[in-house]
Amino acid sequence: MLANVYRGQIPLDDYWVSEKYDGVRGYWDGKTLTTRGGERISAPPWFVEGWPDIPLDGELWAGRGRFARAVSIVRQQSPVDADWAAIRFMVFDLPASDAAFTERNSALIRIVQRIGKPWVQAVPQIRIRDRGELDAMLARVVREGGEGLMLHRASSLYRAERNDDLLKLKPFEDAEARVVGHIPGRGKFADMLGALLVEMPDGTRFRLGGGFSAAQRRDPPPIGSWVSYRHGGFNQGSGRPRFARFLRVREDMPNAPLAPAQ
Repeated sequence: MLANVYRGQIPLDDYWVSEKYDGVRGYWDGKTLTTRGGERISAPPWFVEGWPDIPLDGELWAGRGRFARAVSIVRQQSPVDADWAAIRFMVFDLPASDAAFTERNSALIRIVQRIGKPWVQAVPQIRIRDRGELDAMLARVVREGGEGLMLHRASSLYRAERNDDLLKLKPFEDAEARVVGHIPGRGKFADMLGALLVEMPDGTRFRLGGGFSAAQRRDPPPIGSWVSYRHGGFNQGSGRPRFARFLRVREDMPNAPLAPAQ
């Protein structure tokens, strides 16, 4: 499942709410652990020992503010036990179940209890009564170093698509785009990156020029890679994001062939 952005105007008592964990999406198909993009993850055998032969959907998480650390560990071709000891698999759904989310979550908790490993945890889900409680929870999570919240409709079935059954709420909006070109810098950015030319999933292209460190301008994200950016909403005419700023490279999403930049 993929999340839409929470924009209010929904009955909050229809949803369960949890923290949004900033890690690498992990999918256990009953035998193999893979990324959101379908790449196999070389987890140590002890890490997945005792996991059930049914699919689990979750986040491989190294702690708040440690996304880069989680990515570097998950990408290891030869897993290092000491590194993987820092990873937790935060399980939030059962893809093969045809039950509603409330029932799936109860079953998930029982499955995680049977696994009995401290690094495999069911994501805590709570009920929220109103927008005031939701805003207070978001403020607390962000203050403590978290990224945001997820809202999951209690009656929803598991569907491998983006829809309003699953919503994300963060202090700012963000999205992903693929790098299709490097635009040279000028002035103080001479001989460095001036901006990335990126392509949104719908094919819309725009320049992403803010938010880069000096090191990232000297060694920019490669063409074909995915990046995350924050923005202030989308222009209704062009469909391009307003006030977009680079956040990070999405190393958990595979590079893909692209049409040449225009």
